[in-house]
Amino acid sequence: MGKCALCGDAFGRASMARHLSTCRAGGSEPVPASEKRPLAACFHIAIEGSYAKEYWMHVAAPVAAPLRKLDAFLRRTWLECCRHMSAFEIDGHRYASAPMDGESNMKAPLSNLFEVGTKFNYEYDYGSTTDLALKVVALCDRNSPKGAIQLLAVNEAPRIICQRCGKQAASLICTECASNGQGWFCAGCALAHDCGEEMCLPVVNSPRVGVCGYTG
Repeated sequence: MGKCALCGDAFGRASMARHLSTCRAGGSEPVPASEKRPLAACFHIAIEGSYAKEYWMHVAAPVAAPLRKLDAFLRRTWLECCRHMSAFEIDGHRYASAPMDGESNMKAPLSNLFEVGTKFNYEYDYGSTTDLALKVVALCDRNSPKGAIQLLAVNEAPRIICQRCGKQAASLICTECASNGQGWFCAGCALAHDCGEEMCLPVVNSPRVGVCGYTG
């Protein structure tokens, strides 16, 4: 399940895109005629963890925004820990935060790269990589102050049970064990874990949970 950031209602992952196509809440408050501005054309983009599909969100990105704004949004919302490099792969071409041979920078506007139905990928950190899968769902009109990317919906945090006691919700994850899908502990059980509590990070609502130094 996830929550619509516009109206606050909860919907399943499969039905959220349909809901967002009709939701009129958020950014629709009446304003004086003298302050009204035309709505910006935006791409409605669905995003999910490539290997952790329980983490997903929807955003509205102005068509004139450069690709680097989407990169910055993903870092700020889900990923940034140690200023790692990142890259998009769109139609077989890479757009990187620090371009190498054969790669482009992220200055191109989204309108030059996307159309409705475009599927593309993103990776953050070339060592302990977090991979995302993205799709342009629709073209929409939304209020977008200063061309900002707007969060439309996000998954509710998965409730993961401590793998030691099997009773409490996990609040910490061991960075050594996480790569094998293990190491989820409540605060009490983390103290008794063989790797030591100092190897644990907080459980956060992100596909980068338990990776590198990410704490949300």
